[in-house]
Amino acid sequence: MKRRALFLDRDGTLIRERRFLDTPDGIALMPHAVRGLKAWKAAGYALVIVTNQSGIARGLFTMKRLGQIHRRLLELLGERGIEIDGIYVCPHLPGGKVRRYAKRCGCRKPKPGLLKKAARELRLDLAGSVTVGDSDRDVEAGRAAGTRTVLLGRDAKNLADALTLFT
Repeated sequence: MKRRALFLDRDGTLIRERRFLDTPDGIALMPHAVRGLKAWKAAGYALVIVTNQSGIARGLFTMKRLGQIHRRLLELLGERGIEIDGIYVCPHLPGGKVRRYAKRCGCRKPKPGLLKKAARELRLDLAGSVTVGDSDRDVEAGRAAGTRTVLLGRDAKNLADALTLFT
């Protein structure tokens, strides 16, 4: 049986926006993020982060550094009793400096590739899932994948408020 999921943008949704976060020490959880994540998890949703990280293609940090950042994020959330089911990253950017990642792809939001990959790997029901983000590209990716969507700042103030739209 497939589970429903909350697909979360990372920067500006789960953690404070910081242009090209390149160090684990720079992580700051958004206000209400913990309360919101706990509420979504209690409502039966898998928690999946889907994030564009063009800083990799730009040569600003490496995949190894991104792994360190995400391990720290998972540690911070774990200390608060929150388990993330998956993190899916698009490192690509057409015209980027790092040749390996300087390309067009199907995973860079607003394309739905990250959500579809997560759905396959984690056995998630896209139609029963919700995508929450702070930009139009997050919402567009969710719609393209067949999820319901919430744009923070327009549809809801924060993650906790977003859940009230679906309960």
